[in-house]
Amino acid sequence: MKVLLDESAPRIIQRRLSDAAIRTVQEMGWAGIKNGDLLERAEREFDIFVTADKNLRHQQNLSRRRLAIIVLPSNQIPIVLNLLTEIEQAISRAVPGTYVEIVLPNDV
Repeated sequence: MKVLLDESAPRIIQRRLSDAAIRTVQEMGWAGIKNGDLLERAEREFDIFVTADKNLRHQQNLSRRRLAIIVLPSNQIPIVLNLLTEIEQAISRAVPGTYVEIVLPNDV
């Protein structure tokens, strides 16, 4: 599975989950591209899009997207580090066209 990290997702995910094929929006030269165009580009090359943009599903029609979209509860590095296992599991279970929000545990 090829994973694209949005600008809003911390790059620490890429470094810590080095077994996964993860690229960043910045590495692709797509920084600053609006969500609709970004998702179209991502669909051509990736299977999964990881973002911290909780408004994405309200701003975009995701019903016909082939990408699996995983939404982080935060882009704060300490929180993301605590959720690496959940992020890795979401990536490994991702199904094309699905939208998954990782929930912030109550104890964080």
